[in-house]
Amino acid sequence: MKISDLFNDKQPTFSFEFFPAKTEKGFKSLEKTIKELAPLNPSYVSVTYGAGGGSRDLTKNLVVNIQNEMQINTVAHLTCVNASKDETKEVLDFYNENNIENILALRGDPPKGQERFTADVNGFEYAAELVAFTKKHFPNMSVGVAGFPEGHFGTPNRQDEMTYLKAKVDAGADYICTQLFFDNRDFYDFAERCEIAGIDVPIVAGIMPITSLANFNRIPSLALGARYPAKLLKAIQRADTDEQVSNVGIHWATSQALDLINNGVAGVHFYTLNRSKATQKIYKYVGMC
Repeated sequence: MKISDLFNDKQPTFSFEFFPAKTEKGFKSLEKTIKELAPLNPSYVSVTYGAGGGSRDLTKNLVVNIQNEMQINTVAHLTCVNASKDETKEVLDFYNENNIENILALRGDPPKGQERFTADVNGFEYAAELVAFTKKHFPNMSVGVAGFPEGHFGTPNRQDEMTYLKAKVDAGADYICTQLFFDNRDFYDFAERCEIAGIDVPIVAGIMPITSLANFNRIPSLALGARYPAKLLKAIQRADTDEQVSNVGIHWATSQALDLINNGVAGVHFYTLNRSKATQKIYKYVGMC
């Protein structure tokens, strides 16, 4: 089912993000996670897309496996990084032939060792171009794009940021899925900015629960520009063990989710880091299972 057909005013969507494992042990762990989360009946799941060829093959195979073997609606991430238009067309052909109807079109971050994004020869410089290309060749595919409630680290001017986001929507994007954030006020401010800019597609809120001190320290590098509210920082400082840190993180994410749902959010997207326990607990606490 197309993601664009799932949004309605009565019930928000709930979805999970995974990344392809690079080892057999990692794949078995991921497979276990997906099976543990499947009973929660997510609206859909998404699979990230790496900058290297091997990682991309893993993504493609995982997407098809989840969609066709596990029978879970799946969104495939697609980026502009190290990809020509011909290569992108091949990937889209593959997905189209394997019953994949949903794409999340991203410009993508520069590969390691590169400070700035550089478009591939005969590639895409902006995500809006990737959206337009996908819609031109596969008009029946549902295409989502990224939004940044705290602002995009590469675009300090928020007005320019909204201009670029509007270009993606005008190119055919059906919905926006946001980067993770920890203060819902940032999300609501972002939604208002979208309204002012004339962007009227559904906006899905991205939530990542903190699950350990290592996870807490790593998140700002996973999502450049991510900010922790002072109240959350104080709560983490009071925690003495990883279990206590996880409890704080799950409680915080649950509070975020409940507030978003009560304020009519179109959807909540959980960044799982290929783990199930935190998401399972949040589902239970918000009354979804």
